[in-house]
Amino acid sequence: MAILVTGGAGYIGSHMVWALLDAGEDVVVVDRLSTGFRWAVAPKARFYLGDIGDKDLLSQIFVENSIEAIVHFAGSIVVPDSVSAPLEYYENNTCNTRRLIAAAVEAGIDKIIFSSTAAVYGTPDVALPVTEDTPLRPENPYGQSKLMSEVMLRDASAAHDLRHVVLRYFNVAGADIAGRAGQSSLGATHLLKVACEAALGKRKTLSVWGTDYDTHDGTGVRDYIHVNDLVDAHLAALTYLREGGPSMTANCGYGVGYSVLDVLRAVRQACGHPFAIEYGPRRPGDAAYIVADSSRARALLGWKPRYNDLRLIVESALDWERRLKEVATPDLEGLRQRLASGF
Repeated sequence: MAILVTGGAGYIGSHMVWALLDAGEDVVVVDRLSTGFRWAVAPKARFYLGDIGDKDLLSQIFVENSIEAIVHFAGSIVVPDSVSAPLEYYENNTCNTRRLIAAAVEAGIDKIIFSSTAAVYGTPDVALPVTEDTPLRPENPYGQSKLMSEVMLRDASAAHDLRHVVLRYFNVAGADIAGRAGQSSLGATHLLKVACEAALGKRKTLSVWGTDYDTHDGTGVRDYIHVNDLVDAHLAALTYLREGGPSMTANCGYGVGYSVLDVLRAVRQACGHPFAIEYGPRRPGDAAYIVADSSRARALLGWKPRYNDLRLIVESALDWERRLKEVATPDLEGLRQRLASGF
């Protein structure tokens, strides 16, 4: 049987595909290539171009492949964009997830691993690691759209033969330790990606949004988790569901917070030279401090992070950025298919 990875041409999804194949799994990918790349999908995975909101496409995938479980990454993730275009986020993140869940239930697929976010917590009342029981108060449509999807999964699992694991990501960063994948999105807003581009001269400058937060240096503090460790959490969740574990929600982070300036200093140290930084006001919807308590994932999923090291995270991201031009061959066939499909 196969594992369906939605959004498998994107940043985290492409890493997941490689990890599943490394584990000997049969892998199917669906991605509309709005931000992902066809070349980023491991060659041994079967690829379908299209949107998870397309019921006919999902039916085709389920007919042509024996799908055991779905790992659902597809969605929009840029917080400021969600504030300016909330209906697009609710459509892509929430409505399409509803369609995917419905199609899975109809096809008899009983395992879903869902990519959620720490944005469901908003800004915690105190600067302590947040647990899964911390009040859920998303401060932007991105977080709200993910929380609504979590609720749908909970209710669908109660009503149908369906079990799920929701993984709430903190700040995912870095690149595949084996050098096969990394953050490749054009115009990416991830701090480390932008910093690596600036360090290598691909950007003239980068912006720091907000220097007056109640943190040790005035900039926002986040829990940065290496993408390989995050993918390992998904593999652990798949094993958990296969062994009959009940539906659950777990945080994915290290429990250690670094500020924006901490990360930029680490990039400067790794690349060996300074780069231009501009400072601006806070962005709408950004929290001041959010760090994970991931003890539930460690206890119930048996998750054991291996790359909890900011220096390693930064160096892997820089290595990928240096190699990106030679790795990212022109995806002309992907472009042709995308244009033909109207994306």
